Amino acid sequence: MIDFIIITGAAFFAGVLNAIAGGGSFLTFPALVFVGVPPIAANATSAVAVFPGYLSGAAGFMEELRIFDRGALLALLGLSVVGGVLGAILLLITPSAVFSFIVPWLLLFATLLFAFDENIRSWTQSKKGVNPIGKTTTILTVTTYGGYFNGGLGIVLLALFSGLGYRDINLMNGLKNALSFILSGASVATFLLAGIVYLREATIMMVAATIGGYIGAMLAKRLPRTTIRTIVIVVGLGMTMVFWTRS
Repeated sequence: MIDFIIITGAAFFAGVLNAIAGGGSFLTFPALVFVGVPPIAANATSAVAVFPGYLSGAAGFMEELRIFDRGALLALLGLSVVGGVLGAILLLITPSAVFSFIVPWLLLFATLLFAFDENIRSWTQSKKGVNPIGKTTTILTVTTYGGYFNGGLGIVLLALFSGLGYRDINLMNGLKNALSFILSGASVATFLLAGIVYLREATIMMVAATIGGYIGAMLAKRLPRTTIRTIVIVVGLGMTMVFWTRS
């Protein structure tokens, strides 16, 4: 019962956090490890758990997504499928000890990238234009990261959109949830075929994350940008320290 409460609560608040600004897997991944799931399996199960929450979160930003360029959206979604599969395959061939060692570094990377996204955007806007090849490579790299390690995916995507020059936080959140849903779907399918997902835990957490995702989308439109950023940075740094201590 205690394990049930832990993973349900973590999944619900992860859904809320993912819809608001990302970083929900900072809660689901450690919760699964805490109840005894091995790290690589916990990462895969966490990806399954928060997967439907991205869809409900994106639904809360449909108004913003409808006015976004359709061709650009399809290109982003296509790269997300490729990146999701590549990242999942990379995770499956990573030794458990290696993955456990790099987890805190991945968490720290995601948090710092989000914390300094304004600097990244300023640097990007100082350039004459975005190289199409460089843009495609960057998006593919980020989505591969998402397929490999779902933790901090929303943070990295928001930093990416900010660096590419997007300014509307609601549009960025809508795109973040849409891309997260597509690339997570690709990686989830790969994990399920590989048989490393803890299905009972994943099912419980999927329901809680879906509810949290829709509630979070509503909250995101009401919370100040500074509050959203502070929540994500604090959670990210906190989970980084937890896993550094653990490793």
